[in-house]
Amino acid sequence: MEETGGASAYGVSLAGKGFDFNKFVRQPLTVVRVLSWVFAIVVFSCIESEGYINAPTSPQVKCIFNKNDSACHYAVGIGVIAFLACVGFLLLDVYLLFSSSAQERKLAVAADLGFSGLWTFLWFVCFCLLTSQWSRTEDMRGIPKDAGRAAIAFSFFSIATWGITTYFTLGRFRHGVDSLTIPTYTDPPPDQHTPYPPTYAPTTYTPYPSNVPDTLQHPSFSSTLPPQGDAGYQPPTY
Repeated sequence: MEETGGASAYGVSLAGKGFDFNKFVRQPLTVVRVLSWVFAIVVFSCIESEGYINAPTSPQVKCIFNKNDSACHYAVGIGVIAFLACVGFLLLDVYLLFSSSAQERKLAVAADLGFSGLWTFLWFVCFCLLTSQWSRTEDMRGIPKDAGRAAIAFSFFSIATWGITTYFTLGRFRHGVDSLTIPTYTDPPPDQHTPYPPTYAPTTYTPYPSNVPDTLQHPSFSSTLPPQGDAGYQPPTY
């Protein structure tokens, strides 16, 4: 049984009051999502545009982070998925404003919580990987240092924004669990002042008392009948 009697569930009113754009863009979770979206664009665009250079001894391009292509591929992949996820979760937040189902909101907030927590960890790994490979880069000639530093810096900023998103989402999930309760049906406590319903005893029929004459108890119709047998018609004698 789904309980929809509360005023809100998982941070949004259950009534589905509609979409207020000004209120939506000013709420902290939306602001943090937009920042995460921007930071993801910066990371993967810096690496895609200036993250690869031509090696002096090879015609192939190499990643600027210690010529480790895996580092660049990892950062680009994390950034692109984060970019798409921010757009998807923003649209999901708008959809939940029109939804009156607490079960849908529970699933959406749980998915948001799990993804945000995972991407906080993955951005941390990305930051550590880029920083480690950048510090090991020996030949900095011809390397766009600003692009490399920007990718590292905004990877670090992404850890903060996705961590804040996880915190906000966890608060929404806990609020939903605390505010939604499943009703239990129990017998009401006994009340001594409550009148009991009337009881109906079976009706008993008593016979006539023994002092009533038999003529009243068993009326006889023999006196009204004509005489039978010899007491009947007597022929005349001559």
